[in-house]
Amino acid sequence: MGKDNKSLTIDGVEYDTSTFTEEQILLTNHCLDLDRKLASTQFQAQQLQVGKDAFLKMLKDSLEAKEETTVQ
Repeated sequence: MGKDNKSLTIDGVEYDTSTFTEEQILLTNHCLDLDRKLASTQFQAQQLQVGKDAFLKMLKDSLEAKEETTVQ
């Protein structure tokens, strides 16, 4: 984030980022990057969960099919 006229709201308080020090800009950029990474990780976790659920369903279906052939 460069020095511009954007604002940032933290805990309900609005800040003018054009007045930020270089350290405050760096800390803001870290927070923004971590927000993106958290969102990406949550998205990937959803994909992994759906994949795991699909494999578990396939396993259950396979076990049920085996039971059906054993019972007959």
